[in-house]
This record gives sequence, structure tokens and C-alpha cells, in this order.
Amino acid sequence: MKGYTSRDVAKLLGLTVAQVRGFARDGFLTPGRGPRGELLFSFQDLVILRTAKGLVAARIPTRRIRRALRRLRTELPRGRSLAELRITAEDDRIVVSDGESTWSPESDQMQLDFAISDLATRAAPMARRAARAARLVEQDLSAQDWYDLGLELEVAAPIEARDAYRRALELDAHHADAHVNLGRLLHEQGLVEEAERHYRLALRESPEHATAAFNLGIALEDLGRPADAIDAYRAALATDPRLADAHYNVARLYEKAGKKAAALRHLSSYRRLTGDE
Repeated sequence: MKGYTSRDVAKLLGLTVAQVRGFARDGFLTPGRGPRGELLFSFQDLVILRTAKGLVAARIPTRRIRRALRRLRTELPRGRSLAELRITAEDDRIVVSDGESTWSPESDQMQLDFAISDLATRAAPMARRAARAARLVEQDLSAQDWYDLGLELEVAAPIEARDAYRRALELDAHHADAHVNLGRLLHEQGLVEEAERHYRLALRESPEHATAAFNLGIALEDLGRPADAIDAYRAALATDPRLADAHYNVARLYEKAGKKAAALRHLSSYRRLTGDE
């Protein structure tokens, strides 16, 4: 669900409305359309446009900008908040970091450095406006609409995002991703037992949901249940053996349990996956 107008985007990013429309016309992103045909942008679109603005200011050729933004759009994480991300430039690469892992869509040499959380703070009033608008037409919204709205709201308005996920689950109690994201927001709020319940509901609907299993492992650790946490991390790794953080966490728990060989095996996997060998 996209809710930022061209005027909203121009105000947030320090662009003119004509520039915003030009970026959309040039193929940097694909906004939606409102009931009157107006362009509507998602928060992820804002991140793409903020990056595009920096690349244009650095006089990067349009062809290379398109390539970098196309890759950035596909590599930005979905199903979780973008607020912890920072986008910078290192030599000839765009570098996206979430504080733990780093990845790099290709680009040319540039000067670029911004935290998405700063953009989220400025976007918060508009995100809350979108939440209010959704409530006015809630009878027309599906579970997926509420879920998509939750994704949009997470960065700038987490309380409203939590409510949107709950609306999604009222309409479709089997929506595994809504359970996972609601669980994560509750977990961040300190409601760990309630978060555990939602992670388990997600796994009941989708037993191979690696994110649900991984998040469940973190919750169980926080609840002082390390053996159960190990089982959850192992379930996550059974679905996604490349989940580096799960290897690290289970290695740490095995180390505390005195299982040195198992700890070393998972630590080795973590180092291989992160290039920290």
C-alpha cells in the first residue's frame, strides 16, 4: 500500500514536485496510482528516491544510477523494518548496512551517507495520516492491504503498524508474515511472551518460516530458555543454512552449555558466511 504523494515526497526530500515525477518517469522506481490517477509512493520508494537524489548530485551517469537503484530496490529487506539501515558510499560502491551485516548494490564513485531512521522521523506525520485514512475505508481493505500498510508504517509509526498487523490477523488469522512482524514489534516493546505466541502461530501456519524460527530463538533466549532457543535456531537453519546470525547465536549457546565441538562447527559456518575467516 502506497500513501506518499508527489508533494509529500518533494517536501521530505528537498526536491521539486517536477523532479519527483521526473525520477518516476525515468524508471528509477514504479509508484502506484491513487483514485484520481495521482502518483503514490511507498516508504521504500522514498529510500530509493533519497538515494537517487544523492547519486544525481554526485553527477553519476544515468545508466549507472538506474543499475544501482534497480539492485538496491531488489536487495532492500522486505518483511521487516528499514529503520535500522544506513546507506553510504565506499569508493565505487553503494553500501547498505543494518549494523550487523553489509551488502553492496553496484554503483560508481559518489558521496552518499544517510540513515533511513532520519527519513523515517520526518515521514512519521505522513505515515500516521495514511493510518487514519485507512481506518476511514477499513471495510474495503483486505488482510493483505492491512499487512502492506503495517510494512509502510513500521519505520515511521510502529504503534500504528502494530495495529495494522492486528487488523490483518483479524481478517486472516493464517497470515504467517503478519504474525512474525507483529511478534517482532511486541518483542521490541518488551512483551516477549506475547511475541513468542505470535512466532509459534506463524510457524504453525508456515513450518519452514526461517525468520519466525530465528525470532523465536531470540525470544526464548530472552525468556531464559536456552535449550529451547537452540532448537528454534536449528529449525531456522534447517530451512535456511545460510542464516549467519543463527549460526552465531547457536554457537554462543553451545559454548555456554559446554558443547565445544558443536559451538566451533557453527562458529566456523558463521565466519565462512560472513567472510570473517
